[in-house]
Amino acid sequence: MKAYMQRMGRSLMLPVAVLPAAAILMGIGYWIDPNVMTGLGDPNFLSVFLVKAGGAIIDNLPVLFAVGLALGMSKDKDGAAALSGLVAFLVVTTLLSTAAVGAMKGIPIEEVDPSFAKIGNAFIGILSGLIAASMYNRFSQVKLPMALSFFSGKRLVPIMTALAMLVASGVLFFLWPVVFSGLVAFGEAISQLGALGAGLYGFFNRLLIPTGLHHALNSVFWFDVAGINDIGNFLSGTGEKGITGMYQAGFFPMMMFGLPAGAYAIYRNARPEKKKATASLMIAAAFASFFTGITEPLEFSFMFVAWPLYVLHAILTGISLFISAFFHWTAGFAFSAGLVDFVLSLRNPIANQPYMLIVQGLVMAALYFFVFDFAIKKFNLMTPGREEGEDEVTPDIDTTGDNKFAVLAGKIYQGLGGDANVTSIDNCTTRLRLTVADTSKVDQAKIKATGVPGVKVIDDTNIQVIVGTEVQFVADEMNKIRNGASTVVVASEPEKKPEVKQESTETETKETELFAVANGKVVPVSDVQDDVFSAKMMGDGFAVIPTDGEVSTPVAGKITSIFPTKHALGIQTDSGIEVLLHMGLDTVELKGEPFTLHVEEGQVLKQGDKIATIDLAALESAGKKSDLIVVFTNQDVVANYDLAKANQEAKANDVIGQVTVK
Repeated sequence: MKAYMQRMGRSLMLPVAVLPAAAILMGIGYWIDPNVMTGLGDPNFLSVFLVKAGGAIIDNLPVLFAVGLALGMSKDKDGAAALSGLVAFLVVTTLLSTAAVGAMKGIPIEEVDPSFAKIGNAFIGILSGLIAASMYNRFSQVKLPMALSFFSGKRLVPIMTALAMLVASGVLFFLWPVVFSGLVAFGEAISQLGALGAGLYGFFNRLLIPTGLHHALNSVFWFDVAGINDIGNFLSGTGEKGITGMYQAGFFPMMMFGLPAGAYAIYRNARPEKKKATASLMIAAAFASFFTGITEPLEFSFMFVAWPLYVLHAILTGISLFISAFFHWTAGFAFSAGLVDFVLSLRNPIANQPYMLIVQGLVMAALYFFVFDFAIKKFNLMTPGREEGEDEVTPDIDTTGDNKFAVLAGKIYQGLGGDANVTSIDNCTTRLRLTVADTSKVDQAKIKATGVPGVKVIDDTNIQVIVGTEVQFVADEMNKIRNGASTVVVASEPEKKPEVKQESTETETKETELFAVANGKVVPVSDVQDDVFSAKMMGDGFAVIPTDGEVSTPVAGKITSIFPTKHALGIQTDSGIEVLLHMGLDTVELKGEPFTLHVEEGQVLKQGDKIATIDLAALESAGKKSDLIVVFTNQDVVANYDLAKANQEAKANDVIGQVTVK
């Protein structure tokens, strides 16, 4: 369920990414002419233009969710899934519209339960997208009999989606009014609790945002459903000073200060390689929240991928409304609790000590930042920028010809048991980390026949295949096979060419000096406490057990690759030896946090050049060993290897041995 929720959250990022621009357009339009939202006075052309432009997106958020979720949750991100999401949403909202329900019941529209006027909400959009994706994953490969073959495969998906939504609409026909009216009754009950009631309202208002049912609660407090009419009374200047506006005021500190501070915490905790992309999303979403009071771009970015954080956000919102209501600090809005409405509410004579809401906002900003920062780190929440891998749609590839990675991936995938056995594919620097239904069903001999250095069974469901530094390409091809974006490529028989024996000459023999990568003890790679490295599956080499965190280059050469989690890199010497420097054991799990790199891909290194600084204390606290491992991954070119200072102490950059190419 956790993985499903995180997938859903990542899928929502596609439509959510559109929202900040729309929110800013609406905010600017409303700033130009506050009355554009009320229809009072002569309309300002530019204001109406901008508000309607932004509203075209904001007002259709449920449709965007339906299409975006259907696309993102489908197995191969196909456009047919997105079309089915739209079909799903149109079916349910048309069947359960006020006019349709009135016609089905044979009653006038004005007598239809008011809950059906709110059927086109975010919850329905999300439900439609999930059902459409499910239908696509189930029916997109189905082949019908010849007479109906036109409707086979992807053409069948919208049809099955429509049928599924008929069933869902039938359930909602009876369930939706009960849920909606129940929330209205609940809102009327907590309205009798004063400041505590305001706090409870704030909490449930945010908690219900993902379902769209917050509208039912809002109608009790903001409009004249139960006689409160907080927005109407505030805007008209009627009511009781310090009381009217109590169900609005607490949103200003949260939307203008709290959530933007939470966005900063999310950015701070993003992975280094994803900070730039995370910053662009968080800055736009935070500005939309501060300036216009539109919080959906920010909230939907983490409410599913890190739902515990969203619950904390709901609690903090409740606290904010309780504080402002308790001290009778009041302000109001016509649109939402952003800067635009706050400035405009200062003119309203019924506002009470509104500037105190800024003081409260600064406190809420600090609270939001520290709560978000602590929760993200403590519970390892997958907020934007912390998720593993990429969420881009896999492009089509040309599977004709003998792509060596596609061929290798296909053979390994078959050896693992294919779709029936493989459940997840991941990789570190040199090995595939795989989860299967049953490791006993894996054909290890078939996998080893591909020439990979080794296979390591961890337990009943986890297995590793040691590939080498090109493992990322193999993992990518395997994921394409598993997701249906590629087929297994079969290698053609290579053309046999007569062997041409070349006489070696003395001038062709090249020696490469090896340097200690840090201060510490030099040991043969066979002494490393990892059976993949110690068995020399990746090649021969050595390791240094460091006494400090300063890491230098093991050879002179050019950096050919740096792993995203910064714990490993590849270097090629002038003589053609491919060297892997692997910092620590199983440190890929630390996502790069203990490592600070001082080099970049393509850089040419010489003896003494500094590569990285490692926080050894962080490694120790994480239970990871700090061995700095150096191996020659193209062992076939190595003629001779001599580790002169094996099992001796050395200083960084000391010459400790040499390796000779054939």
